[in-house]
Amino acid sequence: MATIDELVAELSADPEREPVASELGVLQSIYGDDAIKPWSSNGSSSPKNREAGTVRYEVVLTLATDDEEVQCNVLISIPPTYPSAAAPQLQLLSRYIGPFGVDHALFGAVLRTYISSEGVEWVADNVCVFDGLEWAKERCTEWYNTKKSEKIAGELLREDEKNLAVNVPDVEEGKDKKVSGLHEQWEETSAPISANIPQGIVIIEAEPIVDRKSVFVGRACRVRDPSQVPLILAHLMSDRRIARAAHPIISAWRCRVGSVMHQDNDDDGETAAGGRLAHLLQILEVNDVLVVVTRYFGGIHLGPDRFKHINQAARNALELGGFLDGSATDTRKKSSARARK
Repeated sequence: MATIDELVAELSADPEREPVASELGVLQSIYGDDAIKPWSSNGSSSPKNREAGTVRYEVVLTLATDDEEVQCNVLISIPPTYPSAAAPQLQLLSRYIGPFGVDHALFGAVLRTYISSEGVEWVADNVCVFDGLEWAKERCTEWYNTKKSEKIAGELLREDEKNLAVNVPDVEEGKDKKVSGLHEQWEETSAPISANIPQGIVIIEAEPIVDRKSVFVGRACRVRDPSQVPLILAHLMSDRRIARAAHPIISAWRCRVGSVMHQDNDDDGETAAGGRLAHLLQILEVNDVLVVVTRYFGGIHLGPDRFKHINQAARNALELGGFLDGSATDTRKKSSARARK
């Protein structure tokens, strides 16, 4: 089997293939000599497979993941008229990336690198293999990270399902009630919360909202001074079942001290979510309240629906805690009801 240096030398001897030889040299300097090797489907000694002059070589890509090293192999096919009149073609050779079997969607995405509107634009007389490899590397990295998140979420769900029932305090009746341990990650049995909480603070927890394995839990409490807020949030984060969530304390609060209204919010990694909660409190005209939403990610992206669930989880906690009683919204509802009589 010829080496990559022999392939470069062979291509350099042909003036029409000089751009291909030059590009291969650049790829060697970027990915390393060991990451590139000639490829032949029939096992011949020449990587120049001579399907009308098509040249093929294989590149090993190392993905940008948190794991020690995850790699995938990509086959590059260079037609005889590249780069003047034709684009190259990329194909995934790896059947597995890490422990996960490659699916048709990822395979097809890489195959369409230069013909998809979402891929890499090919321009005549411009070499573009590197751009295509980096695009494929990004797609494979995103795919791998998604698969890994789904695996972790599945393990968490199976862990929770081992708990056939857990005791959860019933806020309204002051009694314990049995809740079946299905897939709600927030139900994990954990040690009592240890961080100090301001005296007299009672945190109200609403029923979870579940959508495509993601779970949203709303909590609310009365606050009398802005200094209480960080203590309450620290108190919540000391609970292991809350701290392990993807977004443990998405929050917003409003507190009036004298004639001054103090307010703030925190996205906790869920971009714009805190601002939406602050807007909810403003619309409802709820003061002296902290609302917190915990989101457990189930491995499936929800798109805009996640904001709907975050707002609903917060509103459920506000309603359960009686914080909406006497609010502008509640007053308008009562006025509307009287008008209909």
